[in-house]
Amino acid sequence: MAKKIYVGNLSYDVSEELLRETFEKIGEVRSAKVIKDEVTGRSKGFGFVEMPLDEDAERAISTLDGQTLLNRPMKVSEARPLGERGRGEGRPGAGRPFGKERGGRFR
Repeated sequence: MAKKIYVGNLSYDVSEELLRETFEKIGEVRSAKVIKDEVTGRSKGFGFVEMPLDEDAERAISTLDGQTLLNRPMKVSEARPLGERGRGEGRPGAGRPFGKERGGRFR
């Protein structure tokens, strides 16, 4: 079964082609996707790579995590299913306390 890999802290200039080429140095890549803002079309600074062989995926995670791509150290880990993500992940500002809970005043 293919393993999906999360790649974070990407430069906004990283293309899907460059992301694919980077991971193909480790093994076969089924897909590479840079996530983009729906309105602006600008990269959100993260993406996903899918590799068909678990061994290649594990090697890619251990080899590429922390490696620099276009002057940014990548954060590479196994992607978690949507149901396993923490509160507020994927939505800017979500999950952050507000008002008195944050130590401030209600505005």
